[in-house]
Amino acid sequence: MMDEQAVRSYMGLSVRARMAVFGEDGVLKSVRKKEAGLVLVDRAASANTLDRYRSTCSYAGVPMILVPEDMILKATGRPGMAMAVLRSGFVNKLIGLLSDENGEKRDDIGGAGNIWQTSN
Repeated sequence: MMDEQAVRSYMGLSVRARMAVFGEDGVLKSVRKKEAGLVLVDRAASANTLDRYRSTCSYAGVPMILVPEDMILKATGRPGMAMAVLRSGFVNKLIGLLSDENGEKRDDIGGAGNIWQTSN
């Protein structure tokens, strides 16, 4: 069973490998162009922001996961409400860390709570 620190480590590695996009415009653009493989959204984001990301991700078939408040900042050193991880091994690893052994989505990583998985 992985912990929050492992998730944060892979988030930071994806930034150093230049496989992450930040900022509302950048994240939404990468999702629409189908470059993003996963979108991580801070649970402190407003309802309108969550709806915007959820609808865009749902339409594009990209998974969106809520992460604990300030996890993106702590893991990457960049402020923001969302982070897109570009299609790479990092996407599979992060989804794997947020899933249990049976492939079911876990919601106990740092109290992540709601996890939305869109169908592909």
